[in-house]
Amino acid sequence: MHDDDSDTLRRILRDHRRIAVVGLSAEWHRPSFFAAKYLQGKGFRILPVNPRYAGGTVLGMPCVARLEDLNEPVDMVDVFRKTEDVEPIAASAMAIGAKCLWQQLGVMNLEADAAARAAGLDSVMNRCVKIEHARLFGGLHWAGVNTGVISAQRRA
Repeated sequence: MHDDDSDTLRRILRDHRRIAVVGLSAEWHRPSFFAAKYLQGKGFRILPVNPRYAGGTVLGMPCVARLEDLNEPVDMVDVFRKTEDVEPIAASAMAIGAKCLWQQLGVMNLEADAAARAAGLDSVMNRCVKIEHARLFGGLHWAGVNTGVISAQRRA
């Protein structure tokens, strides 16, 4: 069973409000920046993790090199890295007590997914946090579409 059904994704996005974004870029045109900026605008606390910007700030938040360098609890670790880089990030997520490992679009490390699940974490692969939040909570207007919540089911 994978956490890819709408109810599970909705629960994860509702309950996991502090997100460490591994690989968050400070460049406005990068997908990681756009997704994190959207989430920040929706009230999520974004914790940048990228050794390239460590010691500086990204989206107004202090950036650290590693998950272990964060000074506050983390609910979700959102991974914007290559698939082969995810296993040590998953191990760090478990070590710091994160509750969810989220692998972004195009990222599917099955070993990291299995390890996270075995440790009791929620785990999502090959999905974008921003897209899922917009789909499930009516935020698609950010992309120029204001249709509300998208669902394949009719409302009663």
